[in-house]
Amino acid sequence: MEIRRDVFQAIADPTRRAILSLVAIQAMTPGTIAENFDSSRQTISKHIQILSECELLEQTQNGREIYYHINAKKMKEVADFIEPFRKMWDDRFNKLEAIMKNYKTKK
Repeated sequence: MEIRRDVFQAIADPTRRAILSLVAIQAMTPGTIAENFDSSRQTISKHIQILSECELLEQTQNGREIYYHINAKKMKEVADFIEPFRKMWDDRFNKLEAIMKNYKTKK
């Protein structure tokens, strides 16, 4: 049975977000990624597997080493989906800020 991973469940985990931040800077091997965490290498490998299944990470092979790097196209899809929500919350916070400024000046 094939498990279908949800990209938003994948990025909900702080360790996986940290992995994405690391490989956004440069491609890394699983061992190099794991060195940045207190978790076991097996745990980090599972996180990498989930990110790969969601197509947030891609891998390339150089000799015997596998390097993981961020899939910018997939990350853009996620960002494009989130953008309208960010705009909505920015508008709401700006309105709240205007109300609070008006409230302070009336006191």
